Amino acid sequence: MRRKVGYLSTNNNFFLRRRSVLAKKMQNHPIKEDDLQTIINAGIRVPDHGALNPWKIRVIKDDKLKILDEDVILTEFKRENPDASDESLEIESKRLQRASVVLAVISSPVEHPKIPNWEMVLSSGAVCMNLLSCAQSLGYAAQWLTEWYAYNAKMLEYLGGRPGVDRISGFIYIGYKVEEPHERRRPDPIKVVSYI
Repeated sequence: MRRKVGYLSTNNNFFLRRRSVLAKKMQNHPIKEDDLQTIINAGIRVPDHGALNPWKIRVIKDDKLKILDEDVILTEFKRENPDASDESLEIESKRLQRASVVLAVISSPVEHPKIPNWEMVLSSGAVCMNLLSCAQSLGYAAQWLTEWYAYNAKMLEYLGGRPGVDRISGFIYIGYKVEEPHERRRPDPIKVVSYI
């Protein structure tokens, strides 16, 4: 008899099979608006000490993907890499357009006398993971990425972040699978888990 994990057997438990799909292997057909709202609503149900909501989600879709690629990513890449090859420029000009929707998560800590900034940062990371897992559980291809433009000041400002205070926790790319992703090497529990 198979051991049960919650109400699912270990053979079909989503979290034991969850895998990301590389953004470069996504198709960017439109996703259902109801699904997008489900993903966002699930994304914000995270541990959040004090219910401070120390994060923001920026939804990037439709023509905004192209605009952001060209006006921010490509422009900033050219500025920082004046000798870039045509091939590199082509890649940078279509970064976000690899996906149907990109959800930018901004860590936006607030001043609080009792709740540490670190807990707020962790809550922002939990938003990223919830968004990623929910999108994947609905059958979409999804990947949590930062890449160089997550650390770019112009990108942060474009997304409404406060320079010197806010940071981009990640971009959650959501689209459709071209193919099932290959399994990758996973941590050996014996090496990372111990009982005290």
